[in-house]
Amino acid sequence: MERNQLHRQVALSRQPLFDQGFLDEQFLQLEELQDEANPNFVEEVVTLYYRDSARLILNIEQALERNPLDFNKLDILMHQFKGSSSSIGAKKVKAECTLFREYCRAGNGEGCIRTFQQLKKEYTTLKKKLESYFQLARQVGPAETACRPK
Repeated sequence: MERNQLHRQVALSRQPLFDQGFLDEQFLQLEELQDEANPNFVEEVVTLYYRDSARLILNIEQALERNPLDFNKLDILMHQFKGSSSSIGAKKVKAECTLFREYCRAGNGEGCIRTFQQLKKEYTTLKKKLESYFQLARQVGPAETACRPK
């Protein structure tokens, strides 16, 4: 297969991540920072995100097990998680973080727990989708320039 065709295939595999609302414009901005000098920049940033966010998820889980819930602490932890998720363009994860924080402000523990379960589901789904995308991108090699989705 011709190299340009392979790059189109990678772009086509990425497009559903935007169409289905998993990623937003921030992911494209990361891709624009990638070049020949650092062809795996986006994958490295996303890998760091997943490594660091695993610690935050654990901290949130532990805080949710405490009785009574410390909504201020939960809000602070989720604020950090939301910031990290925003930095890679994790749109659905970020939306769940926002909802979680609203439940914290309302003192709604059940809402926090329910939203956190959904957040972990979105987080895991995105991780699997990005792993597949990066695997394909590594096989094809670096593109000339990042292509914006339609």
